[in-house]
Formats: sequence, C-alpha cells, structure tokens
Amino acid sequence: MTKKERFQKVIDYFSKNHPIAETELKYDNPYQLLVAVILSAQCTDKRVNMVTPELFKAFPHPEVMALATSDEVFQYIKSISYPNNKAKHLVGMAIMLVNQFKGIIPSDVDELQKLPGVGRKTANVIASVVYNQPAMAVDTHVFRVSARLGLTTNAKTPLETEKQLMKYIPDNKVAVAHHWLILHGRYICVARNPKCHICELKLFCNYFEKVQKKNITL
Repeated sequence: MTKKERFQKVIDYFSKNHPIAETELKYDNPYQLLVAVILSAQCTDKRVNMVTPELFKAFPHPEVMALATSDEVFQYIKSISYPNNKAKHLVGMAIMLVNQFKGIIPSDVDELQKLPGVGRKTANVIASVVYNQPAMAVDTHVFRVSARLGLTTNAKTPLETEKQLMKYIPDNKVAVAHHWLILHGRYICVARNPKCHICELKLFCNYFEKVQKKNITL
C-alpha cells in the first residue's frame, strides 16, 4: 500500500464514520480557547474544563487578565499541571495581546507564537479552530497515531510529523483531521495497550500489521 493510498483510506473512514470532530475544550470565544489550550499542555481537557468556568468569570477578557498578577491567576488554576508557569504565561499573554494586538487574537501562526505560553501546537490549534486555516497541530496523540498508522515515517519531532501529514491531507480536511487523530488516540489508539480489537483502522495500520507478524512468529 502506498503512502497516498493509506492516507486516503484513513480519511475515507473518518469522513464516513466521524464526519464531525471538534475540540473537547469548552469555550465561547477565541480568547477563551487560547487560554484553554495554553492550560491543556500536559494536562487533560477534562481537568481544564473543570477550572475554566470560574477562571473566565474572574477574567472574562484579556484586558482584565492583563491587570491581574500571576498569583491571582494561580488561585484559579492550581489544580492544573505546572500552574505557576501557566499563570505567568497567561498574564504575559494577556498583556502582549492588549498592548501589541489590541486585544484581538492574531490569525498568523508566527504572530501567535510571539505570545507567552504559545508554541507551534497551540498556534496551529487557534489558526485551525478559530480561523479555519489548514494548520495541523501535533500533540502526543497525533504524533503517536500518525506513526502507528504509517501516515508518518521516522518523524522524530512534532514539526516533522506536521510536514508529513500536510503533504497528503487536503487543505479542506486538515482542521477536522487534527481532531480525528487526537480523539482516536485519546480513546482507541491509547499509548499503552491500544484497543486494536475494536479499531476499524487496523486493516490498514502498520502497527497492527507488525503485531500480527510478531504473534505469528511467536
């Protein structure tokens, strides 16, 4: 099976069975999504969704958060992983957003990465979800699932994974494909003991093929 054929089978499967796939983070506007994505680094969406309602009530706009101290923000996110650093990032992000971008979330990936706490993955999420741009955000789920399926080959970094995925996924499918891979990795192709027995992608999955061969050899 060629790489192009494998991509097409994966895209066809998800398009038919899971045509709608969205972030599980809860938000009402671009600012809230940006805050939630920053908080979600090395933390579950479920945990983030538990703390953001009160956080958004206290800091409903970047202009309000820009006036806060990191200690004040910390009190709302202390159950999140790395709360000290994230509190500083959120305040710094809000200050820069107000002073340099007039409170408007930029659409350009490079501009987004100027904001404290915003790396390429977060910037791609915002560009994709908010501005519907063909930007592929690569987190641990996307990185793992892409490699296991055989969509990527010898990709050592998220950027390498992103470039390989973008080569074969049509622009109009990139945004939803990002969520397909994340959700598949979160619930089916989990890091330990992937649920191959219920995975309908196993017929064209490199990982499953290797597992089968190993079991036959044993």
